[in-house]
Amino acid sequence: MFYLFLADGFEETEALATLDVMRRAKMDVLTVGVTGEYVTGSHNVTVKADTTIGKISAEQAEGVVLPGGMPGTLNLEKSPEVLACVKYCNDNNKPVCAICAAPSILGHMGILDGKTATCFPGFEPELKGADHTGAHVETDGNVVTSKGAGCAIEFGHAIVSLAVSKAAADKVISDMQCL
Repeated sequence: MFYLFLADGFEETEALATLDVMRRAKMDVLTVGVTGEYVTGSHNVTVKADTTIGKISAEQAEGVVLPGGMPGTLNLEKSPEVLACVKYCNDNNKPVCAICAAPSILGHMGILDGKTATCFPGFEPELKGADHTGAHVETDGNVVTSKGAGCAIEFGHAIVSLAVSKAAADKVISDMQCL
């Protein structure tokens, strides 16, 4: 099961467009409310999470997705449970995916050491040890990073390519009329 974490102040497009691409590819993804069952994004859109942080286990994670947004990114990083899931996935070579400001969390955890990564402009200093490219999306091993909301479909494509197959990702994007 993939966990897509939602904390108050998350960037709605980054979370929901990515989730949509993943679910169209038939991936098992749960939205996990970090700050409650109902989570309000940075643009005042409230969503009901599939489950909450206290009901999941890091050891059941097949991958994690961290949307950006402010203060969503800060709220994710304050959660020991989120950090435990990220660490578990990284330690077990499972996908660790972050977009916009959220790659800063990976930088702070040392996950980006020696990796190629990207993020929202201005957060580059937080990508400790990374080779920052400024590309829309970067995949380096088990880590997928992306620049921001306008790249969310590409981010979803990269996650599906890594976790399922490039052919499955291409089909979803084609069916969505993105190609």
